[in-house]
Amino acid sequence: MTSRERVLCALNFREPDRVPIDFWVSRGLRHKLERDLNQSYESFLDAHDVDLRYIEGPTYIGPDLRKYPDGTDEDLWGVRRKHVAVPTTNDGIEHYAEVMQSPLADASDAASVEAYAHWPSADWFDYSGIAQQCARIRRAGRAVVFMGDRLNRIAQLKPAMYLRGIEQILVDMSLEPELAHAIIGRIRAFYKEYTERILTAADGLIDILLTGDDFGSQNGPLISPAMWREFIEPGFREYITIAKQHGARVVHHTCGSVRPLIPLMIDAGLDVLQSLQPEAADMEAGALKAAYGDRLAFHGGISIQQTLPFGSPADIRREVEDRVRDLAPGGGYILCTAHNIQADTPVANVRALIEAYHRFGRKT
Repeated sequence: MTSRERVLCALNFREPDRVPIDFWVSRGLRHKLERDLNQSYESFLDAHDVDLRYIEGPTYIGPDLRKYPDGTDEDLWGVRRKHVAVPTTNDGIEHYAEVMQSPLADASDAASVEAYAHWPSADWFDYSGIAQQCARIRRAGRAVVFMGDRLNRIAQLKPAMYLRGIEQILVDMSLEPELAHAIIGRIRAFYKEYTERILTAADGLIDILLTGDDFGSQNGPLISPAMWREFIEPGFREYITIAKQHGARVVHHTCGSVRPLIPLMIDAGLDVLQSLQPEAADMEAGALKAAYGDRLAFHGGISIQQTLPFGSPADIRREVEDRVRDLAPGGGYILCTAHNIQADTPVANVRALIEAYHRFGRKT
């Protein structure tokens, strides 16, 4: 099987020759791998037969993003950020873009939200290179995925948190619903047009659209099912509808404990749930497979909080074997970590992870 055939077979709830492999790393770990292994990241992926590949997507050609003398700058949404580099254990460095100012923190009503001067436009991007990006991956036999970058990922709640403040947008949903609807509505309108243009430019060559919006904390959902239905479900469903009109499957990434929201995501048409964070409450892999595995595929499930940075190679092998046992029967599973592997992870553990994927993921 080619990688693409393998991925689509699994997503059609059939067992391929081996469980498909995806590979998520932070910027810091990517640099560490390239340095320590003396090879490019792309060659590393090819050498280990990783099945999914991510296109870069459209090129930003919009207004210059403002930069400040103190080194902070504004992102696409006008959110001011500070870029920090953090040394880690095991000789790594991580990079983060921390929110310094939420520009809608003082908005008082829906009218002030509408008057905000920095709402982005889908016209600020050049989509002309997308088909070529996809074709290159297709020629290599890999599955084509679009996800976007950390600061521009198809979402609703997370951009609202950046614009309004994490706590404040959650309070707004209860006490100022009109204001919350105004913010989320503008975000949704942008991403609907942006997504449509990306998929149109790809002309059917994108296999998977990966959206990302965190709905859970470590111990439970950030919002109730009722709030999810009111504020999130309309856009969540619309994004999925657009993707399926262009022949793409949809993977949604959410950290945390989201078990009460899973039936709602399935009802909205979701194909694959990512991340299956193993430390989160009520997210045990076998239980999720038993409850939803006939309607929903899964992606992820390998711990980046504990096992990868702090475990032994034997611990990693054991965890991969457990996930394959619980999630792979009958298809519907893509092997990957719950999130990006961080730069504090030893390279030896990364090697052990990849070896375990191939050892335990192959049909015997």
